[in-house]
Amino acid sequence: MTDAVTTTGDGRVHQRAGWGPLRHFAERSVAGLLAVVAAGLGFGLLLLLVRLHWGPLQHLDHAVAQGLNNWVAPHPPAVKVLEVVAQLGGRTIMIWLVAVAVALLLIRRRTRLAVYLVVTGLGALLLDPSLKTLVGRLRPVVDDPVATAPGNSFPSGHALGSMVTYGALLLVFLPAVPPRWRKVAIAVTAFLIAAIGFTRISLGVHFVSDVLAGWLLGAAWLGVTAYAFRVWRRETGQSLPPLSAGLEPEAAADVKPAAEGESVIPHPWAGAAEILVGWVFTFGLLYVLGWTLTNHTAGTWIQSIDDGVPRWLQTFRTPALDDLSYLWSKAGDTHMILAVSLVFCPLALAVWRSWRPVVFVVLAMFGELTLFLMTAAAVGRARPPVEQLDGKMPTSSFPSGHIAATMCLYVAIAVLVLPRVRAWWRWIVVALAVIMPVGVALSRMYRGMHHPTDVLGAGLLTACWITLLWWVLKPSEGAAHDA
Repeated sequence: MTDAVTTTGDGRVHQRAGWGPLRHFAERSVAGLLAVVAAGLGFGLLLLLVRLHWGPLQHLDHAVAQGLNNWVAPHPPAVKVLEVVAQLGGRTIMIWLVAVAVALLLIRRRTRLAVYLVVTGLGALLLDPSLKTLVGRLRPVVDDPVATAPGNSFPSGHALGSMVTYGALLLVFLPAVPPRWRKVAIAVTAFLIAAIGFTRISLGVHFVSDVLAGWLLGAAWLGVTAYAFRVWRRETGQSLPPLSAGLEPEAAADVKPAAEGESVIPHPWAGAAEILVGWVFTFGLLYVLGWTLTNHTAGTWIQSIDDGVPRWLQTFRTPALDDLSYLWSKAGDTHMILAVSLVFCPLALAVWRSWRPVVFVVLAMFGELTLFLMTAAAVGRARPPVEQLDGKMPTSSFPSGHIAATMCLYVAIAVLVLPRVRAWWRWIVVALAVIMPVGVALSRMYRGMHHPTDVLGAGLLTACWITLLWWVLKPSEGAAHDA
């Protein structure tokens, strides 16, 4: 039986399924199938030994857990580092990574790869809790606990999830990596997965066998889904390249985050110097304004307004408004601002294929944070003389960090979207750039956390910093061609 070759109207040659593709598929897949089978058998053996409470394995598990606990517990900095690395295998981060990757692939019209990531990720999410419930193994008990984790112990969800998530992302995006760097990318991914597993043992929340089982099960599931994807390709008459080239090598141009050779900052050294000088001048303006408001407005009409507005807003307090103001206030805290940034930046990169908008947002938020912290520390202004619903805060009142962060983020997004989008919904972005800061400002003053002039300081910070970055980075350059 020979392969049937057809030529389409656009000149592309398609090879229909025959003995040729089947033979190549078998040759390239037999080693992978053996590895998948070996991983599955290894997991099954570990599962059996754990269920039977096999003495040597239990002794090894407890000895390693206690030994690592003795090494880690006396060193709090080491515990902190381990916790940070462990978070890279947490469900929140991995779901975000997969969601961002799926959005990028759908935007780039690589639906098959997006479906692969969704199916592979959902499988890992279902396997972990199901097996933990089935086995019902308790977590390690050590002399000096340094961390806790909910649920049962076998298998390790971090080990399973990191193997599946980072492995699947590697297979999808490997075509975007230059061939000479692919081995490095594979090695880095393997090291990350190993490091995450090691942290779970070191922190005393998993046994060695839990982590090994997570890795083996993750490798088996990853192998099964990759095999299924390759069968999918074969059935549609596509070639079957080695996995070292990624799942879909022809998608290289689409899975690359941005165009090659892009100048992220025009005239990088000069631009960096301009940004640094602008940061210093912005800090100077904020410090002068904050110092003046703190030390030279006592008994003036400015102080009357500054103290009067929070007192006036306090008269409207009700349980319902307290709850509403809390929600608006949370919209400007670090977690929410970071969450919005982590959604917008990958989508901007996927749609516009340029790093410059991402760098613009990142520098906007980094500059806002450093300017706020430095100015607050230098000025040291007291909070309004009213009941403060959020309690004692570690930073001073001027300028408002919540309001400045909200202004910088939503104004930066509006600056990027307006020149690039011609659809009606771009005005929603403009509205958010007004509504979100106003809502956060009112909520912060209502809750007794800021004066009106603290809001003024946040506005000055935003105006100076965003204008500086817009002038230096030119984030809308070429935007007329993006819409």
